[in-house]
Amino acid sequence: MARDTGRNQLRESIAHVAARLMAEDGIEDYAQAKRKAARQVGAADTRQMPNNDEIDAQLRLYRELYQNGHTAQLRELRQLALAIMRELAAFNPHLIGSVLRGSAGSNADIQLQLFNDNAKSVEHFLLGRDIRFRSAETRLFAGDMPLAAPVLIFNRDGYDVHLTLLSPRDLRLPLKTSIAGKPIERAKADAVEALIAET
Repeated sequence: MARDTGRNQLRESIAHVAARLMAEDGIEDYAQAKRKAARQVGAADTRQMPNNDEIDAQLRLYRELYQNGHTAQLRELRQLALAIMRELAAFNPHLIGSVLRGSAGSNADIQLQLFNDNAKSVEHFLLGRDIRFRSAETRLFAGDMPLAAPVLIFNRDGYDVHLTLLSPRDLRLPLKTSIAGKPIERAKADAVEALIAET
């Protein structure tokens, strides 16, 4: 029993340190924060890694205790995300990531998934509005099937905005960032508006 208690304490320590790293250093990637936190607490056993929900809980607690301005900043990020979603309404945008979850920090990216038949039309839309962007790619999973999706990245008001371009049929799939991960939460503009009203 004492051994289990030790494991739980180690897991909590990793979650706490990972949350602090995400809050203070602006690390957005959970896996990176966990690895760095495990090294800092001297954890060699990777089976003790906390899940993302545990880190999110610690992150919310950390921000409540140490970052008084977080609620106002989160509201600002969500308002900016909503404004961009309204601009991109023709492409069925959904908010995902830390801005949706409420764990976004000062270095957060606004992440949107667009569900549209023609990825090029999004590029033309941005070019037509003189919005400079760069291209990247992300790897998602539908079940255990990998899915490569193009990403367009531009800057708005000092924040990077990532547009992941997907097809309408992908909206029906429980997309994940890893095979073992949970389906990505996403929200349409009206749900984001409701979140803003709550804060």
